[in-house]
Amino acid sequence: MDESYHPPILTATDISRGRTMLNRIFRLAENNTTVRVEIIAGITTFLTMAYIIFVNPAVLATDFAGEPTGLDPQAVMLATCIAAAVATIIMGLYARYPIAQAPGMGNNHFFVTVVMGLTALGITNAWEVALGIVFISGFTFLLLSVLRVRQAVIDALSPSLRSGISVGIGLFITFIGLRNGQIVIGEPGTLVGLNADLFASGPGVFMIGLLVISVLHARRIIGSILIGVLVAAATAWFLGEVETPSAIFGVPQIENPAIGRMDLRTALTLACVPFIIMFVFTDMFDTVGTLVGVTERAGFMKDGRLPRANRALVSDAIGTMVGATLGTSTVTSYIESAAGVEQGGRTGLTGVVVAVLFLLALFMSPLIALVASFPPITAPALVVVGVFMAQNVKRVAWDDITESLPAFLIMLGIPLTYSIADGLAIGFVVYPVLKLLSGRGGEVKLLMYILAAVMLAYFIFVRAQMG
Repeated sequence: MDESYHPPILTATDISRGRTMLNRIFRLAENNTTVRVEIIAGITTFLTMAYIIFVNPAVLATDFAGEPTGLDPQAVMLATCIAAAVATIIMGLYARYPIAQAPGMGNNHFFVTVVMGLTALGITNAWEVALGIVFISGFTFLLLSVLRVRQAVIDALSPSLRSGISVGIGLFITFIGLRNGQIVIGEPGTLVGLNADLFASGPGVFMIGLLVISVLHARRIIGSILIGVLVAAATAWFLGEVETPSAIFGVPQIENPAIGRMDLRTALTLACVPFIIMFVFTDMFDTVGTLVGVTERAGFMKDGRLPRANRALVSDAIGTMVGATLGTSTVTSYIESAAGVEQGGRTGLTGVVVAVLFLLALFMSPLIALVASFPPITAPALVVVGVFMAQNVKRVAWDDITESLPAFLIMLGIPLTYSIADGLAIGFVVYPVLKLLSGRGGEVKLLMYILAAVMLAYFIFVRAQMG
């Protein structure tokens, strides 16, 4: 080796040029943010949703009877990280929104239901057919996005409905946070109740993290949520709830690859059509609900419309197709993105950071597992974000029952049904019917009437089968 060689040194000028380039690509100054803020926001979002890297393989690998589905957990982990990275980087670079995407919770459980249903029909390669169904549904999402059908749904929502969706998602993630923080637990008769042992390590870690985040936010310290999560992780380690990882670096060891194993031919048969319809319904409204909720809170809506909405919707469609090709369930927008938004994330740079972290997670799985293994660590972040999103309740036209009732039903429907899609469906059916019977049907766009009819069909023919 030539000893006279010296590697190039990164100078202050180089760093300044890099920041200028990022500012030009992501329009940081225009959105009143900085590279530092966007990076912190990206890390915060990633930490709050990193659980999916380990939960998704666990869900997809076994059915509800405890029998293996045929999917290799390590292969699912690989597919989860890559699909999330692809979809999120498209969202960041193409749509320029700070919204992260990954295989969705709920959709992965439904995937297992489909595998079991296909097995009952005598299909021996059920998981491969299920992946084919996911790919077809992703392609359907793409067509609906290109034809601007999904964007038209967002544009047809009234201001009260949009605010109701934001509040509903806020209540939803608050409930998830309280559950993950072991503050509320399942209770026979009342469904949920207060944990009798609030001084256990789980609630303790949660309360410390919540206190740290709240105090730092009150003092306007940038990175309050991220710092709170790290303090909660340190507390959990001190209490022995998480172990010191034996190694920081590690890669998935795949025994049964799933790449390219989807069975499109069988997935296109008549017997699989109901499953495709179910996937299309649930993911479409999950994504629309999340986009509206997060972007409404972030102030991205302009005159009742979401700029570049079609680009944002294309990203999850492509992510779903990529995920199915690699071996995982439907990709959707994550409500945890709101955590990064509350930390100041306003551009696609936040999403790019999240995407990079998903790829790095493939090589740092032991370290990521430490944070994801104990839900009370990240639970405080969800509760705090829920508080912020609930502030949109003041934008609902409470003095107009035709606006406030559907919005209120969405607010309660999302957390109580534990489903963004089902919560939206309730409000979407009530809204045009109430307007029409009140003699104000002309205030409702035609698409909302069509959606109401579709939602009724969903409840009668699709949701009944899922239940």
